[in-house]
Amino acid sequence: MKDCPRLFISPDTIPPMVAGGMLELGPAQAHYLGTVLRQQVGGAVAVFNARDGQWHGVIDHLRRDRCHVRLVEQNRAPAATAGLCLLFAPLKRDATEAVIRMGTELGVTRFRPVVTERTNTHRLNAARLESIACEAAEQCERLDVPEIDPLVPLVDLLAQWPEGISLFAALERSPPGPVVVPAQVGDSVLIGPEGGFSVREHDRLRGCAFVRPLSLGSLVLRADTAAVAALALVGAGLKAVCDTGS
Repeated sequence: MKDCPRLFISPDTIPPMVAGGMLELGPAQAHYLGTVLRQQVGGAVAVFNARDGQWHGVIDHLRRDRCHVRLVEQNRAPAATAGLCLLFAPLKRDATEAVIRMGTELGVTRFRPVVTERTNTHRLNAARLESIACEAAEQCERLDVPEIDPLVPLVDLLAQWPEGISLFAALERSPPGPVVVPAQVGDSVLIGPEGGFSVREHDRLRGCAFVRPLSLGSLVLRADTAAVAALALVGAGLKAVCDTGS
């Protein structure tokens, strides 16, 4: 099972998985198994989602546009990722896709694209980004796929921010903070656009009681690099809190 392909199966499309049950995969996944990976009938495949966990399956029937997988046994119990939300201003296509891919690998549970004063793109290909998140989840062995929200103005999110949730904002020239940033499950990280936040946005963010300014060092980072650095920093703090149970 170690090297067999992993496929995410949305729990919204199937009944609960049971041993001996049969899954019918769609044309895209059938094409991936048969044409791209050259799998054959009898080959092993892992199927997963957060509701059912991960199951060992065997290809029972395979055609170009159809595949049936027989479920054998569950080898990972259901579990949701204990991660963070990421608020980010959309970037150029490749950079946005990199943020989705690497954020998924770093445990982001929800992506929330936001419009800032310096956001230079206002269009997102939702289907493409969801596909990238799904592929990243399959590759990194998590059991769930993060949600990707529609694009909304940052000011609207700040005005409706839920109580008890911290927003770690990567603000330019923030003073150095602790090596480990204490965070809780459900907290959020905010990354600005290329060119950074405007002065007005800086002032608004620093005036919000729930915002925790986050320093990423003295160098100027690209927005996609900043997203990875911030998620790694706050994610390490979240893991430390979860490990100690505090």
